[in-house]
Parts: sequence; C-alpha cells; structure tokens
Amino acid sequence: MGCGNMVWTGHAQRGRGEPWFLATGLAVALAVSVNAAELGSGKSPATLKALIQRAGNADDDTARLAVLRQLQKHPGLDKSLKADAERLVAEIDRWVHEKHLPYFGREAGRTKDYDFKIAEGSPLYPLTYLYRGRMLTWVTLESGSIWAQPKRRREFLDKARGFFERAAKAFPENRIARMYLGEPIRTRKRYPTVPGAPAWAIHQREGLERLADIIEWWIDHRMQPDGQYGGGWGDDCEMWRFWVPVLIGFDSPKISKAQARFSEALMSQPHMKLGYTTRMSDVEHTAEDSADVMTPMMHIDPDNDVWRQRALRLAELTRTRWTGKNERGFLQFKSTYFTATQVDATPQRACDTVYHPRTLQPTLLYWQRTADKKLTELFAAWMDTWVDAAARAERGKPAGILPSAIHWPDGKVGGLGPDWWDPRNHGEYTLYLWPSAMGLMTHTLLLTHHMTGQAKYLEPIRSMARARLKYLKSPPKTPPAPGTEAWCAAKLGGLTSVIAKHKFLTGSTEFNELLAKEMSPYMRMRLHGDRQPLTAALRSNTQALRVNFEGYTSEVRWTDRVLRFPALFGQNGMRPNPIGNFHTPSPSLLYSTATGDPGSAGYFPLNAVRWLTPPRNLAALVTDSGTDRFAAELFHFGENKRPLSAELYLLAPGDYTLTLVAKSDARQTPIATQPITAKGPRTRMTFALPPRELCLLRIRRP
Repeated sequence: MGCGNMVWTGHAQRGRGEPWFLATGLAVALAVSVNAAELGSGKSPATLKALIQRAGNADDDTARLAVLRQLQKHPGLDKSLKADAERLVAEIDRWVHEKHLPYFGREAGRTKDYDFKIAEGSPLYPLTYLYRGRMLTWVTLESGSIWAQPKRRREFLDKARGFFERAAKAFPENRIARMYLGEPIRTRKRYPTVPGAPAWAIHQREGLERLADIIEWWIDHRMQPDGQYGGGWGDDCEMWRFWVPVLIGFDSPKISKAQARFSEALMSQPHMKLGYTTRMSDVEHTAEDSADVMTPMMHIDPDNDVWRQRALRLAELTRTRWTGKNERGFLQFKSTYFTATQVDATPQRACDTVYHPRTLQPTLLYWQRTADKKLTELFAAWMDTWVDAAARAERGKPAGILPSAIHWPDGKVGGLGPDWWDPRNHGEYTLYLWPSAMGLMTHTLLLTHHMTGQAKYLEPIRSMARARLKYLKSPPKTPPAPGTEAWCAAKLGGLTSVIAKHKFLTGSTEFNELLAKEMSPYMRMRLHGDRQPLTAALRSNTQALRVNFEGYTSEVRWTDRVLRFPALFGQNGMRPNPIGNFHTPSPSLLYSTATGDPGSAGYFPLNAVRWLTPPRNLAALVTDSGTDRFAAELFHFGENKRPLSAELYLLAPGDYTLTLVAKSDARQTPIATQPITAKGPRTRMTFALPPRELCLLRIRRP
C-alpha cells in the first residue's frame, strides 16, 4: 500500500519519516565541502571560526563530526586547540556510534554535567553546550528520582536550558538546540486532503503512519546485530509498548519481524536460558526481560508452540518456586526479589505486590485465550489472596481497598514500613508506594472474574469504584490524610480502564455513574455516540507526532522513553510554565480506536480485531464489539480497491453474517456480504474495501 498519498515539500523525497538531513550522505557532503587541498595550503577562506560555526550550526551529529575531522587538518591549529579537537571528535564520535546510548548517565546524573575536558576559553568549548544540555535532559526524562521530585527536576532542567540557550546563541542556525527550547521542527511529510474522508479518519491515519515512521526509524537506524536498540535489554524490551497500535492493531511484516528478532534474541541471552532472568532484582525489573518479549509474541504469533511453552514455564516457576501458602492459608508470592533459581527471603523484601502480575503477563494472556484449567486453579488461588486482603481493614487500611503489598509469610497488608501504604520493600521505595501499579492487579482480578464467573473477584473493583465515586461527588476541602479512604480514592483515576472493560464485556450498567464522570474520548464515542472529543483527541495526537521527529528518534538516549520528549514543554518542564500549545502522543488512543479495546493491551486485552494489513493508507474505527457482534468504520485512502483480511478475537462460537456497505448509500446496498463461522478465539474474515469511500462493516448473528 506504501505511502502513495503523501506529499514531500522543500527537499527531495526521503525514507518514511526520516529527517531530511539524514536521508543520504548529502548532508555530510555539504557540511565538509571545504577543499582539503586549500586547507593544507593554509590559504583557505574557511577559517577556524567558520569551520567551528559550520560544525555548531549542523543539525546532524554525523555532519558535525565530519566537519570537525576536517578542522583537525587545519594548519592554524596550535597544540592546545589540536588536543581539544581530538577530545571533542572522540566524544562526538562516541555520541554517534556508542552502542550503549546513555553511556553518560551516571556522570550526568551525579554531577549535573558531563566533563568534555575542554577548557572554557577554548574556541571549541561552545560546541559542548548542545551535548551537555541533551545529556541532562535525557537523564531527567529517564530518572524517576529526578522527574518525580519537582525541585530536583527544576535544578536539572534549568541547567540544561542554560546549555541550550548558550548553544543557540553561539550557533543560531542549529535547529536541535532551539527544538529543546520549545521551537518545534516541523516534518516535511504531508498528507493531501482526500474527499469523503471524515475528520477522525484523517487524523487516525496520519497518527498511525507517523507512529509507524518512528518505529521503522528505530529498526533501520538503531537495531544492532545482536538485536538490541542501544538502551540495553532491560529498556529495549519496553519499546513494544508504544508499538502496540501498529504491532497488534495491524500486520506490518517489517515491524513484526523486528519484534520477533528482538524477542528471540533476548530469550536466548545467557541470563534468560532458564525461562526467567537469573539476575536478582525486584519484580518490576526482573519480569521485564520475559514479559515484555513474550507478551507481544503471544499476540502476533499465537500458533508458535515455543512461545506458548515459554509462557507456561512461568506458571511452573510460580507453582514450584516463587509462591507458597501464607499463615492465613492463601497462596502468595514470597518475595519482591526473585530469579529463575532463587527467592530472596529477606523480611524487608518478603512481599507480594500489585506489580507481580507482570511476572505472569504472557501466561495470563495464554489463559485468557485458552481457558487452561490448571491455570484457572493457579490464578484463582492467587487472586483469593488479594480479595481477602482488600476486604480487611488492617493497619489503618480502609476495608475494600487493595493494598500495594502483602507481607510474607504472615499475610498482613503492607510491608515492614510503618505505614500500610509504604511497604519499604525496595531501595527506590517510591516504586511500590500505594497505589503503585494498581492497574495490573485490578485487570488481573477482572480477568479472573471473567474466566471463573465468580463475583468475589469483582468485589475489590466494586468497593474501590464506590470510594472513587464518593470522592468525586464530594471532594474533601482539605487534602486527606495519607492512608485514608479519601486519600486512596483521590489516587484511583486508573479504575476507569478496568470498569470500561467490564462494561464492554457484559453490558452492565453497574459502573455507569463513575464512567460518566471519568470517560476517555473513545469510551464516550462507544457509549454515547459523541465523536467530537474523539476527533479532538486524535487531532492532538497527530499534532504531537507532526513535529520534532528527531525528539522521538535520533535524540532519544533511553529506549524506554521514546515518546517522552513532549513532556519537556508541559508544567515544570524545560521552563516552569508550559511552552505553547504542546501536545503529547497517545498510542493508547490509536490502539483503542483501531481494535475496540477501551484500555491497555498489557493485561486482559479486549482487542476485538487485528487488521491483517500494514498501517498505511487506512483508517479503522471499531464502533461496537462483544461476544455476539462487531462493527467498524473503514476508510481506504488509496486510489484502488484494497483486499483486506482481519482476525476477530471476541466472538463466541457460532454462525455470523458479514455485511459491508457504503455509509453514503441511502439504500445501504451491500458491497459485500458473506457468512462467517467462529470456531475459537480467532475468526478470520476477508473482503475488498473500495477506495476513498467511508464503509460500515457489520458482523451479526443471522
């Protein structure tokens, strides 16, 4: 399908989404167009100052490096300046070619700077400003201990801003320095107006394509021979989370192949040979290397027995090594710290937590798709533990509130910290402070309710939803005391996703009042038919991805922060107050609209469909889904008829009828109609989509 409808302006066409100055060797050739023979003669009009300006004004680090290497040959260099040039070239070469992108992190985080070992009086010193500003900025974006503390964040970003301001003053043509200061770099890729395309389709299509551009840039420019992307296995594995709309919502062979390559490479590492890491750390970090490579493969390659067996290996370790019956008679994890071979029995660390579902993320998906009876027994027993803990009023915890931790072996809520909401089971203690990763546990409870039909697993969600609704109806006039019900309720905004999934699955009106107060634009469209907020949200996502492509690609230094760049322009960002009308990307919105899932793909995903086609020239909005129906609006931006296949995941076994009609056809004459039989969790359909016509796809029982 390609990008046949996109328009290039200003420069020759380049690869999808690629910055114009990285397209070919043209940038480097232009940057180093100084005649080497003239330099050697000492008669060149390109003075040292001109070369330094050319290097500083270059937007591309490779081009800058090439200019500086020419500068090293300049006959006017004295011994001191030559040494500075060598040091600077070595450092910029490291920035460009170092396999570990955040190599500077420890020094920059400790000193709020990075020493280039170049004297402040050197003519080359101003060239360090850009790199020092970037280093401090990305350390801030990466580190929770900096970003989550307003004073520390201000210290780091104020210093970074100072570096960028000095870089911009010294080299006014450098767009990268100005980008960090809030002056956006606009992409040269444009999409022409297509008659008949509704606004939601225009913005969703552009958002999907621009996100795919970013993903493909990483595959093309950062994937290393061993499969890594430069952030280290522990961060690289998280990248699939922002790939979700195109990885799970669609089928891009290039992107799927890259994910499969990375997933297999990580699972083949020595520390993963036993099916889980052998490197001791807390569960949030030990689980990443397995959960974040197995789960995407369970989505895109569900028939592969290798991945199924790897998922079941996690259940085996859970049964035989990681869990036991506590003193209350309930099954729980024995520690926050464990590996494939060890469990840390230190009393301080002996906690089950709301983060522990991450350990079993791919296994939970396998259970959801297969209803494996042994897994039902295991997960139901584990969730019984959390239902029991939620119901109890203990250590000041209100009854009906899930704790963030349960201590082993006594089964008491919280850890060994003085407060139930602060378990103190981890060095970076904020990680498990209540509510921590509450959404992982609430989605696991909802999944268990769905798989067993037992109401008790829904009760913690119900009680917390009641507390949240009470808080929203009558917020306290003063900040509530930590640990109280009102304090908990204030932090439970994340419940919306899980109760929306319950609503979509069952049609229940139980949580309607809370949903009415906290509803995403996609939920509002599904439940009330209101499309204006959805279109506005899709537009905002597009505006975020339409600028600062470099901020999502070549500038990124921590691979678990690829889409984090716009946060710099919000409150307490690069400046204390927001810079302009900034927008942030929303992969979750693209995922919901394309698949019908009102929440996350990570836990208890309700993606109703996967479109087996690349995410190019197509917009797809799921308007209804359930166990007995499916509906979507589709718009193909190409000029020719498009064969289209898809898999449906929620339909109950039985016979259905597929109907495709043009929305503009008052008589609703079918473009296509065919019978479909659902026999399991994946039902295939194939039809042809006409060009540039908004179509309605409906699947119903006869």
